[in-house]
Amino acid sequence: MNSNKERVYEFWNDAACGENLLLCDTSREGYEKQAKARYGLEPYILPFADFASTKQLRVLEIGVGLGADHQRFAEAGANLSGIDLTERAIVHTKKRLHAWGLSSDLKVGDAEHLDFAANTFDLVYSWGVLHHSPDTFRAVQEVWRVLKPGGHAKIMIYNKYSIVGLMLWVRYALFRLKPWTSLVEIYANYLERPGTKAYSAPEAEFLFQAFDNVKIRNVLTHGDLLESGAGQRHQGPLLSFARKVWPRSIIRRYFQSAGLFMLIDATKPSCAE
Repeated sequence: MNSNKERVYEFWNDAACGENLLLCDTSREGYEKQAKARYGLEPYILPFADFASTKQLRVLEIGVGLGADHQRFAEAGANLSGIDLTERAIVHTKKRLHAWGLSSDLKVGDAEHLDFAANTFDLVYSWGVLHHSPDTFRAVQEVWRVLKPGGHAKIMIYNKYSIVGLMLWVRYALFRLKPWTSLVEIYANYLERPGTKAYSAPEAEFLFQAFDNVKIRNVLTHGDLLESGAGQRHQGPLLSFARKVWPRSIIRRYFQSAGLFMLIDATKPSCAE
């Protein structure tokens, strides 16, 4: 594992994605509460993933985290596999599925080197994971490789030109009198783990250039709207004041395309080998 990959591993191994919502309760009730909080904060997951449509499909989830989405795929009757870079996430997801009597082929794995044969899956799904990979382009190539011809990729990555990005740039560049600081640097240093990336629509289209019917849609998040306590790393009086005066109705009406989450739905060409 190279140094960049080790930093990704260490960050997420300290706490699996979403573990702050679990509040250390790993009972069935604790996982239920975490799922309720997750889909309350990010309701757009449900129509995007369209779990019910995956019955009897071969589905791979890259980056299972605490397993809330993985559970939904399993309950829908998908023939399911899942990987995560950390054993911590795999343990959580196995425990979660066991509590409901569900099953999946779960294992530690690397998105840049998927341990599956080509043309295996009908759907590859990944929510907020591939932008953390040191080589996101390679990870997307791997998604293409393991998909069956005609299969779908449903991937969420971060949108570079988002309100969250602008807020971080104002705080960590403009207010520090360093307006030349790029958004690439801002995301890499101040959003989640070091090295986090975000993409413009043309950059996302380049990542998915081998796919057909690439549909890209940005959605406003609780971060863009300052509607939650997420982002504890950036707490302070300025943020507290901003939450009180933030023009949410204006943002919802005029800046839908400036949401942090970029939802990508793409199809592997049916003629691909």
